[in-house]
Amino acid sequence: MLSRTAGDLFWAGRYVERADFISRLIDATARLAALPSSYGGAVGAWSSALAAVGVEPLYKARYPALTEHDATEFLALDPVNPSSMRVCIEHARHNARAVRTALTAEVWEAINAAWLEVQRFGTRLESRTALGRLVEQVKSSALAFDGATHRTMLRDKSYWFLRLGAALERADNTARLLDVKYHLLLPRDEPVGGSLDYFQWTTILRTVSALTAYRHVYRDSVKPWLIADLLILNRSMPRSLAACASDLVRYLDNLAQQTGKRGPAHRQAVALSSRLARGDMNAIFASGLHEFIADFLAENYRLGLAIQEQYLF
Repeated sequence: MLSRTAGDLFWAGRYVERADFISRLIDATARLAALPSSYGGAVGAWSSALAAVGVEPLYKARYPALTEHDATEFLALDPVNPSSMRVCIEHARHNARAVRTALTAEVWEAINAAWLEVQRFGTRLESRTALGRLVEQVKSSALAFDGATHRTMLRDKSYWFLRLGAALERADNTARLLDVKYHLLLPRDEPVGGSLDYFQWTTILRTVSALTAYRHVYRDSVKPWLIADLLILNRSMPRSLAACASDLVRYLDNLAQQTGKRGPAHRQAVALSSRLARGDMNAIFASGLHEFIADFLAENYRLGLAIQEQYLF
């Protein structure tokens, strides 16, 4: 497989996953923005969302002030924002079209339909109702793309590069959601376990569709350390950092079997997965959850670079 083809597949997977993340982040932030102003209110919530995606400087360069409408429009439809849902779906479609023959008809139709639906919203948000429809549309499109990929594609290099990109992006997204919750949104005078803490943790669980999973696994009230355990160390939770790292190792293993070689990317993935397998939540909280997540994000980024150097250049 040509490195350019592998790169298009890899980034198609990443962009679809990123669009899904932004839709979930918007949904979660809208819930948090409904809190009273004493808890930070809408401005604090949307500032945190922009920081989580890493586009706050770009937003400030385009808008004189932070408002809920401008922030949601920027994250949802702004063609200048490289991480808006519209741009992510557009880039995913562009990458998929470039490797059309490597995809099944169902996979192509899923991403093409997603782009056609997003296009109908234009680049301006008419109302909160429109935003809600757009968010749900992007979530549904990501699920359709995921399902078509899983159900119809051969387990060959094309499939593994798609899944590799999605797993790397998903790990980054989960880590950023956790960081927004614990480091950016929690006021310094609000105790862990307080009413705001409870609401925010529950919102994050809903964001990653993990509230039911939490109740099944722990059968306990909402507790920060248990939620962190679910989203960091529990490999049975598909969006956890440990599950994503395990998936990355598996996908790289499959690529190694089909290409006949391993490299630095595989070694880095194994090291990351092993570190999470040995992880302990007491130690993570003792050393600082934000610091742990920052280290994970940096390591995940380095792994992405190693994958590109090994396969995509």
